[in-house]
Amino acid sequence: MNVTRAIPPLRRVIQGWKRKGETVGFVPTMGNLHAGHAALLRRAARECDRVGLSIYVNPLQFGPREDFASYPRTARDDLALARAAGVDLVFMPDEGLLYPPGYGTFVTEEIVSRAACGRFRPGHFRGVATVVAKLFHLVSPDRAYFGAKDGQQLRLIEKMVEDLNFPVRIVPVPTVRTREGLALSSRNRRLSPEDRRSALVLSRALRAVRASFDRGERSVARLIRAVRPILAAEPRFRLQYLEILRRSDFSPVRRVTEPAVACLAGFIGGGRLIDNVALDRRRA
Repeated sequence: MNVTRAIPPLRRVIQGWKRKGETVGFVPTMGNLHAGHAALLRRAARECDRVGLSIYVNPLQFGPREDFASYPRTARDDLALARAAGVDLVFMPDEGLLYPPGYGTFVTEEIVSRAACGRFRPGHFRGVATVVAKLFHLVSPDRAYFGAKDGQQLRLIEKMVEDLNFPVRIVPVPTVRTREGLALSSRNRRLSPEDRRSALVLSRALRAVRASFDRGERSVARLIRAVRPILAAEPRFRLQYLEILRRSDFSPVRRVTEPAVACLAGFIGGGRLIDNVALDRRRA
């Protein structure tokens, strides 16, 4: 497995693969890798000749009161997981490489990013779109793999690729969950045992939304009203938002008549948690 922190060797390796006609799968991450990331990497390894992984804690994604400084940096464990998952190349840019002094160019998506997390984390999705666009430019992947757990981010990246004509296929990968239903994420890994038990309220509520949808309910107001008691029954959970949005553009709807996503965010302890479930007969 090749590990590089610089752009010229990254490009040399990628160009060598391309000259041989090999397909490149790519998984961009902020590190602190877990079983959810491993699922993305294994899927990429099955479907592509070569697999690239980036590990970069992107400062543009963090707000002024968020946890950039304390975000876990676990390079040794991350590289071990990457090697076991079949990764060929890891790009771990040093601080400042992607945004050197004087940097002033950003990518802003203005439709998908307006709702849900976009309302509560100003600038977050600008940071996501900018870093992913830069990484796509550097790696030139044929396929890029993103988890469905960050559903709004996934759709935003799909939209960016469509709008800016990136020659890359975005491959969604189902959310990996614990046996109890908790969606795996880097932030969820930091929960205390008590917090983890409380955090199960997110998946419980979303399963109830999905069950009501499967029984034929299409009114957004009734779908949301039915699960509020589930959330209220967990005193350690503080709701930030519960929304049902059209999947194509993450706009609000009153009735679910086309593919939609139920999105949920809130706080337990000092951590902010998110989860979502698809409301679409074609997407279980």
